[in-house]
Amino acid sequence: MSDNKSIHDFDFSLICEYFAGVERQGPGSPEVTVKALSFIDNLTNDAKIADIGCGTGGQTLVLANNAPGHITGIDLFADFINIFNANCCKLNLQKRVKGVVGSMDNLPFQDEELDLIWSEGAIYNIGFERGLNEWRRFIKKGGCIAVSEASWFTEKRPAEINDYWNDAYPQIDTIANKVAQMQKAGYVPTATFILPETCWTDHFYLPQVAAQEKFLKKYAGNKSAEGLISEQRREARLYAQYKEFYGYVFYIGRKI
Repeated sequence: MSDNKSIHDFDFSLICEYFAGVERQGPGSPEVTVKALSFIDNLTNDAKIADIGCGTGGQTLVLANNAPGHITGIDLFADFINIFNANCCKLNLQKRVKGVVGSMDNLPFQDEELDLIWSEGAIYNIGFERGLNEWRRFIKKGGCIAVSEASWFTEKRPAEINDYWNDAYPQIDTIANKVAQMQKAGYVPTATFILPETCWTDHFYLPQVAAQEKFLKKYAGNKSAEGLISEQRREARLYAQYKEFYGYVFYIGRKI
């Protein structure tokens, strides 16, 4: 049995509570969301956008403030969607942005309904290739997909980080191979860029420090909660040690 645990090995309710307490559920930043959006030019006030695996909607609200159209956020966790919709109401965006509970392998859209599918750090739940292929039918011809995905920066890397990621997410691959997969799935790859290191450090790991202390205090003696925090801290340590070998990459493509 592997010593590496993925987040899915822990109690879902604990995972949900923990990540509901931080603004982002994965690496990224408002600046990166806006940059990725700058490569998409087919949106109008009537555009339909889906943010799949939206979490509590940190990036969705950035999208809403920088893009026209109507946005539907999809996430498996009802608690995330409740926070998502509450934040939309606070910002008076509820008329064109809504969150719904749903699964990314059973999306509530019609064929060729969407102008844009967005997914930051979440497509791994279904798998990059599978997601690109299965979601394609929901996108209009000429519509776009924009996803961020864990990727290798090098052909070779130290065994510790290689084994950790291949165990956690066997579909991790090099940028060149990911672009080829996008092309094979029926998209023209229009842009690819690596997320800056600050997307991991300042926007993802740093905000978790206080959240971890609070969580451990609440669940003192709870082995599952302690294991979850231990794994998050291990992930942060590994990133600090091996960040030149991997990271998140935004992949943007247009359906042909």
